[in-house]
Amino acid sequence: ARSSAPDSATSQFYFNLVDNASLDYSSASSPGYAVFGEVVSGWSTVQAIGNTTTSTQNGLANVPTNSITTQNVSMTQTGQSGALPRLSS
Repeated sequence: ARSSAPDSATSQFYFNLVDNASLDYSSASSPGYAVFGEVVSGWSTVQAIGNTTTSTQNGLANVPTNSITTQNVSMTQTGQSGALPRLSS
C-alpha cells in the first residue's frame, strides 16, 4: 500500500474482514492506516473475495491464485458531518 514513507500511499483500498490491530497507529514511525468507509451492499461479494484461495507469489503472502477484478464500486455520503463514506458494489 505504501513504502516506508508514511504518506506514500496513493489509491489502493482494502476490505478488512477482521480486526487487524497491526494496522492501527502505534507511533510516528508506525502510523497505521485510516478507516474511511463501510460496505452497505454487496457484502456477500466481499466475503467471497475473502474466501478465495491464496498463495505466496514473488515473496508476497496471501495473493489470490485466480485474478479478482472489481467491476463497479460506488461511494456515497450520508450527509452527516464527519460520517464515513459508504461503499456499495
